[in-house]
Amino acid sequence: MDPFYLICGSADLLERLVPLGVRTVQLRVKGLPQATLRDEVLRARAACAAHGATLILNDHWQLALELEIGFVHLGQEDLDGADIPALRRAGVRFGLSTHDEAELDRALALDPAYVALGPIWPTLLKKMKWGPQGLERITEWKRRIGALPLVAIGGITPVRAPAVLAAGADSAAVVTDIATAADPVARCREWLAATREEAR
Repeated sequence: MDPFYLICGSADLLERLVPLGVRTVQLRVKGLPQATLRDEVLRARAACAAHGATLILNDHWQLALELEIGFVHLGQEDLDGADIPALRRAGVRFGLSTHDEAELDRALALDPAYVALGPIWPTLLKKMKWGPQGLERITEWKRRIGALPLVAIGGITPVRAPAVLAAGADSAAVVTDIATAADPVARCREWLAATREEAR
């Protein structure tokens, strides 16, 4: 996986940032009417196709099947209703969120394309029942999962990203740090520089 994993809350933001050289981007949109959601996904798909980026759709696995989106991200709660066999038949890869040992065991049993761990540091994105995982947990998770890609998320900044990757994460994911930046384009460029340098 690319060391920089961008998560966008709208097609508007995704369309602005993907042309900068983003290679992996998740569209994470919540609470939209179905028609609006479908339009957002189609726009994101087109932007990623135009710039050679991998699009990962958060949660909406049925829409991924319908619109032939080849990658989805599922939280633990999404797994309860997701049709994993249908995703496999369609060749749709999926990444899974994990926060503790039980969730990691559940995720590994499903042979995902990657495992995500978070929050590494406190995050403003959403309230969580889990405290910060810390860099040591990244190293522990990577030891457990071996060659399977590990995505770290939660409170990561361009300054913190190199330490996250050095601890064993294959990719550092970001939502809030870019979405709330005064200049998301400039902040995205900082992220690209920090993660590309670390990857070398």
